[in-house]
Amino acid sequence: MAALLLISCNKIEEKIDQTVQKTTETVQQKAQQAVEETVKKTVNESINSLTNSQDIKFNDVFPTTGTPVVSEDKGKKFKFPTGTEGFILKYKADINVLLPFLESQPTSDENKSDKKARKVDGQSIIDKIDFVAKFLPENTFDTSFLDDIKTDKNIQYYKLKRFPNSSTIIYNPQNQTIIQYVEVNK
Repeated sequence: MAALLLISCNKIEEKIDQTVQKTTETVQQKAQQAVEETVKKTVNESINSLTNSQDIKFNDVFPTTGTPVVSEDKGKKFKFPTGTEGFILKYKADINVLLPFLESQPTSDENKSDKKARKVDGQSIIDKIDFVAKFLPENTFDTSFLDDIKTDKNIQYYKLKRFPNSSTIIYNPQNQTIIQYVEVNK
């Protein structure tokens, strides 16, 4: 009788362990789904703000007088749901002309501004772009440039803050194409 009771208790304990394990797995799956849905919702809100963006040119963001600094430029102005304003610009330029031009841009606070653009390791930039691209709906924007910047070791990355503007510059020296993200800090 005692042996039957022991075996019965062991089977009950085994069943409880299985139920707890299955419940834990279900809770983890639901939590992961909730996180993914929240991230997708946030990204979709950001994308909606991007799709409500307006076309802009380099000279609209960085007014120039005299000789043009860039060619073949196109860009978008947008606002994130947080209210932060930004620009994504794509153009061709000689980096040796562009960087001094950007460094000479007026600033509203010299103490918060860089004097010179600094070359940075692009891996963190690639990681951020890659992360956001995972959540973008198909055909939101052409992501083929991601493959280029991931595989081409000649691509150069720069950061420059001329308050209130903070720029991330991705430069391809082979064709002098530049992708610049400008965030306007308030």
